[in-house]
Amino acid sequence: MSRATGHTAAAEGQGGPPSPPRRGVRGHPWLTLLTLSVGAMMVSLDGTIVTVAQPAMQADLDASLTGIQWVTNGYLLAVAALLIAAGRLGDRYGHRTVFLIGAAGFTATSVAIGASGSLGWVVALRVLQGVFGALMQPATLGLLRTAFPADRLNMPIAVRSAVIAASTAAGPVVGGLLVEHASWSWVFFLNVPLGAVALALGVTVLRDVRGERPPGRLDLTGMAVLGAALCLFVGGLATVADRGRPDARTLALLAAALLLGAFFAWWERRAADPLVPPRIFRSVRFTVGVLAMLAMSFVMFGAPFVLIFYLQNVLGLTPAESGVRVLGLTLLMIVGAPFAAMWISRSGPRAPVVAGLLVTATAMCALSRLDAQSGTLETTLCFFLLGLGFSPVMVGATKLVISSAPVELSGVAGGMQQTAMQVGGSLGTATAGALVAAHAASALPGRLAAEGVEIAPGALDAAVRAVAVGLAPDPGTVDAARSTLTDIARTVFLEGMQHALLATAAVAALGAVAGLFAGPGRAGAEHAEPEHAEPEHAEPEHADAERAGGGRTK
Repeated sequence: MSRATGHTAAAEGQGGPPSPPRRGVRGHPWLTLLTLSVGAMMVSLDGTIVTVAQPAMQADLDASLTGIQWVTNGYLLAVAALLIAAGRLGDRYGHRTVFLIGAAGFTATSVAIGASGSLGWVVALRVLQGVFGALMQPATLGLLRTAFPADRLNMPIAVRSAVIAASTAAGPVVGGLLVEHASWSWVFFLNVPLGAVALALGVTVLRDVRGERPPGRLDLTGMAVLGAALCLFVGGLATVADRGRPDARTLALLAAALLLGAFFAWWERRAADPLVPPRIFRSVRFTVGVLAMLAMSFVMFGAPFVLIFYLQNVLGLTPAESGVRVLGLTLLMIVGAPFAAMWISRSGPRAPVVAGLLVTATAMCALSRLDAQSGTLETTLCFFLLGLGFSPVMVGATKLVISSAPVELSGVAGGMQQTAMQVGGSLGTATAGALVAAHAASALPGRLAAEGVEIAPGALDAAVRAVAVGLAPDPGTVDAARSTLTDIARTVFLEGMQHALLATAAVAALGAVAGLFAGPGRAGAEHAEPEHAEPEHAEPEHADAERAGGGRTK
């Protein structure tokens, strides 16, 4: 294992001699955080702002619904396939270099997308934009890991989480204004000033920490196999979310992903320089952090996928009114992140992660009891409670993943954290959508028959699809009054929503159980010694970093 040089988190956390005072802005921790926050803001804002622009893009580009879906799916598949590989590239070539390449490419492709006039070019460039987005995300966590000591990462992670939450919330508002008063192209052109700031700050402020030992060979086989497995897995889950139920194509994609995943695990145990060194999972805290991140993102993406239909199609709210109802969730994530960081600094991440997931499970149980008569106060309080649970989990799980990995594997750790969010979100969305659609398919025929409603032959599938998103079936294919159809549709949808939200609550509770295994104390504190203390015995400087990975390597 290589030793880190320069002013690093490892040096401060392992009792080495104090580094000389840093002069100028190069490598300044808080300026580094500012730079990385701008990059995170650009990627997070893009994730939600593009969704708002899709109807205008569909009309302007004369695209089908399936075609316009690939504007988002192509981007997500590229990101999911490359996150861990991008983190490994950062560990090898330097996170600063990878971040700057990602920021430059993300900005350039944004300009190209905005100037495109055909759906084919937009989709292809969105895939390329996903490649550059994947380069940026693990690099931000890798650079934070080397800019701050391991026992002082809580507040930087909290600030980064708050920036991501605020950017995600601002996306629909900003996107709506740009589409309404300009055109969908400006949704992408907005990345130009953000990218310019990120690049200017990155060149001036960011500083890499390299290992003394030359890096090994790139695990190209591992990169290709893992990328293909993740791409097939996310693609298979996307078909469930789109269709509402698995079909033969879904099962084929997931089976292929499982086979490739098994081959990847076999290969990594035999590769000389593996893409994901198995020793990183010797750390129980690292593994718990990944599982907690999976559980949280399962809820964070799965629940809104169903609740947005409830707010707009059952309660009849406009998109702007829906945004106001969920504002409490975003506000609590922004405001709660610094307080979560202080809590973690005092107690360690285990208690905040477990408590946060239990609060999240409680919030999901409360949301599952909403009905067509639920008012603003009731729904807003539920979203407040959900935001209260998300904040400590986001900060605590990220801290467990980043600080429990050796410094020289910080890019892999960042890639794992981001991949866990991507996979967990895909699982949550697919599961929630499938549960609602499955209940609609099983319950709707009986409810229609009980009301004496006859449905036209071949129209059942269309009726199920409508009810699965909270809408009444088309009266032209069903012999019944609109009010009767609306009541049946709402009842069936709310029952399916309850099943989906209780499933997310169960996943959050399982995540809390996993969090109990994180162990007491502060993550990273096991290597920390007082700065004035001199080590009594000369011990290899890399020993503590290896223990952070869960054990000594041979």
